[in-house]
Amino acid sequence: MDNAIGNSARSEEEEMEVAATPSVVSAPEATRSSFGENDGMSSEDDEGIVEQLSGGEAEEHMINLTDLNPYILCSICKGYLIDATTITECLHTFCKSCIVKHFYYTNRCPKCNIVVHQTQPLYNIRLDRQLQDIVFKLVVNLEQREKTQMHAFYKERGLDVPKPNIPQPIPSSRAKPKKMLGPVFRIPPELDVSLLLEFMGAEKGTGNFKPLEKKYVRVSGEATVGHVEKFLRRKMELNATCQVDIICGDHLLEHFQTLREILGAIGEKAVQDGLLVLHFVLVLSPLSLT
Repeated sequence: MDNAIGNSARSEEEEMEVAATPSVVSAPEATRSSFGENDGMSSEDDEGIVEQLSGGEAEEHMINLTDLNPYILCSICKGYLIDATTITECLHTFCKSCIVKHFYYTNRCPKCNIVVHQTQPLYNIRLDRQLQDIVFKLVVNLEQREKTQMHAFYKERGLDVPKPNIPQPIPSSRAKPKKMLGPVFRIPPELDVSLLLEFMGAEKGTGNFKPLEKKYVRVSGEATVGHVEKFLRRKMELNATCQVDIICGDHLLEHFQTLREILGAIGEKAVQDGLLVLHFVLVLSPLSLT
């Protein structure tokens, strides 16, 4: 009787232990779906999963460098990227020296022909340091060869080898703020008048002359209209038979008048966006008609 009770108690304990133990499924069965299908995996795939689940490490896959060449070669020089530089408009990457030389002749990307910038394409390129590090790690001895060639280049010309740019640590907020440097170029205080010289035309017979390339000039308020005329004659290469008439508003100016006097006499009518506007025309000199 006691043995029967003990056996029944032990059987109940074993059933409880079996119920508490999670069921173990073989690896091939674990890959099957709840619908009893294989999910498109073959028995060979199952065996590979079994090996990995059993503690085996996956085999390393070797990749040929030629398979990566389309991503690390410059399409201009056909060599490995050196100072990898990316165009921000289209994200195509080239050697820095190659793309800079290319932009001497055109403002379009050499790969996709997109307009990088209407006038200054060099504004829209950036160094890609991460890609360059990847190239140096993939191509054996490329970085060392490049450094050797660079040292030889500067040594042959008697120049100092430039030091590499090392990123500076960002100062903490507790550090004392550095003094901000002012602009390198400062306009002297005596040059207190900005001129806008507008060309109004030339009379027949005044001869050949060069166009005025820069019509914005900053001068002293003590300069006279005569000084402005001499400036125009020199820049436009005018001959002696040509006379320069300078007009401000509706007033024909005299040579002895200073720019400060003109500002005081004519006032705001002579100023446009902070510039003293002077119109000038080229006419025949009265002396040439005698």
